[in-house]
Amino acid sequence: MTAVPAPPRPAAAAHPRRRHRLLIPLAVAVLLIVVTLVLHAVDQPDPDDPGFLSPVATGADGGSRLAAALRGQGVPVRRETDTERALAAARTGPSTLFVPAPDLVQPAVLRDLGYLPPGSRLVLVDPSRRAVDGLDLPLLPAGRRWATRVSTPDADGRPCPLPEAGRAGAAAAERQRYAVPADSAADRCYRGGLVRVPGRTEVVVIGASDPFRNDRIDEWGNRDLATGLLGGARPVVWLDLPGPEPAPTGPSASPTPGDGDRSGRGTGDGRDPGSDGREPDRAGERPPWDNPLWDAFPAWFWALLAQLALAGLLVLLWRARRLGPPVPEPLPVTVRSAETVLGRARLYRRAGARDSAAETLRAAARDRLLPRLNLPADAAPAEVAARVAAYTGDDPDRVAELLHGAAPENDQELLALARDLDALTRTVAHPTEGDDPR
Repeated sequence: MTAVPAPPRPAAAAHPRRRHRLLIPLAVAVLLIVVTLVLHAVDQPDPDDPGFLSPVATGADGGSRLAAALRGQGVPVRRETDTERALAAARTGPSTLFVPAPDLVQPAVLRDLGYLPPGSRLVLVDPSRRAVDGLDLPLLPAGRRWATRVSTPDADGRPCPLPEAGRAGAAAAERQRYAVPADSAADRCYRGGLVRVPGRTEVVVIGASDPFRNDRIDEWGNRDLATGLLGGARPVVWLDLPGPEPAPTGPSASPTPGDGDRSGRGTGDGRDPGSDGREPDRAGERPPWDNPLWDAFPAWFWALLAQLALAGLLVLLWRARRLGPPVPEPLPVTVRSAETVLGRARLYRRAGARDSAAETLRAAARDRLLPRLNLPADAAPAEVAARVAAYTGDDPDRVAELLHGAAPENDQELLALARDLDALTRTVAHPTEGDDPR
């Protein structure tokens, strides 16, 4: 028998191309997202880097141009690289203590930053919730933007009472926003990017480092805002920490609240902390709602993790099995009938399922015999055996045994059954001349 070549299978060849049309755009989108996040993370300044807002650093993230501008206005600038020495210098009289990286200060020392002489100002750049809680400030970080936004002091419709912000106008101060209670005396500007907490020691919190950096100080009103917050008649004590401070080992030099010559920061209504006889909250205790795992990684890491999780979810939805009725699809390959029969026979033989194989052969024989004899599919076995025996001239009991008998006990009996059924169906399916199965 001549072998017939298999027909071409264009559907199987087009299937990989269809998959590539889906995978390539998805891979490009994920790659663009990852590259964007990495470039954004590299471009953003890190307060842990040496030279970040340092008065002697001339790099893009340094603060040498701001220090030069302050000295040009006649403001003394004193650089300190240790918190204790910075506090000692700031307590000699009313001064401005500038802390560019509050998160580098030890939690046990954070509370000391607010205990300055009356008339002093404490300026904090982008403090975290830990730093805000450590200083017991009446505000809370409310939201963080992807990048710093330039806005006006009264962009949220509220008037800004800070004269420094009014003179500066539009500035890049809105990245980390802070919320204050409705009954608080704190002033908000730049949609909460700049908050002033009044008291005997005034605290100014700004949620962006852009106005103080060398590469952004000359944009918009950044220079006027930075020099306004740090300038004036008070000298500036610049706390330039090279990295996270170690835990203090000796006795704390912090004053007790209410001390006569070391007045603490006010609470916003003119009272000193601890004036009611109670000890202030310990800054070293972490608030119960603050998760240390969240602060252990930068914000871009969590954004990247969320993007990857979303991409994985989309892939799962794309590859998931769709619910619904079966849909016919072309077979990827063409299998010849002889190969199918041979494969099933080998499976039956390996499993020793002679009963299933015999029933399959008998069912196939009945399917071929019943239409030739004009019998219904639900005809009784006795009627089928009698009709076949009358046509072929065989014994009805033998025909009944062939079509509805017991299962063979060995392979030889199964082979004999297959031969007898084949001969029986050939006799009925191909009658000799003059024979009529009806």
